[in-house]
Amino acid sequence: MAGLYLEEFIVGHVFRHTLRKTVTESDNMLFSVMTLNPQPLHIDFDFAAKSEWGKPLVNSLFTLGLMIGISVNDITVGTTVANLGMKETVFPHPVFHGDTIRVETTVVSVRESKSKPDRGIVEFEHRAYNQNDVLVAKCTRQAMMMKKAA
Repeated sequence: MAGLYLEEFIVGHVFRHTLRKTVTESDNMLFSVMTLNPQPLHIDFDFAAKSEWGKPLVNSLFTLGLMIGISVNDITVGTTVANLGMKETVFPHPVFHGDTIRVETTVVSVRESKSKPDRGIVEFEHRAYNQNDVLVAKCTRQAMMMKKAA
């Protein structure tokens, strides 16, 4: 399924993405190792057991990537020119091995590019929730999106 073009985004529209993922220990370990992140809260079960959480936390950058990744198939696959940035990224509750993540995306703003007539900028607010509907991540992302060919 192709992503949406600039003209197809409506400010205020909420996408409730059907794709979900249960995060595994392997996901967390692989991501942490691949990004050279030795944080013991993510990779050392003994260390994490002595933390306030009592178990390993999933790497928050994995959570961020998963949150945005879940949205791609519904809204931007094949129609994104580039990500321009992310702001107001927060992780109000940790993700643990075995949590199942679902995502909602709201279209915050849409505008045509001032310098490139074939594209524009869409601002999205992505929100990720665990299986108990607890907000685990949120960010505002700006993406440069293609316009429909004339």
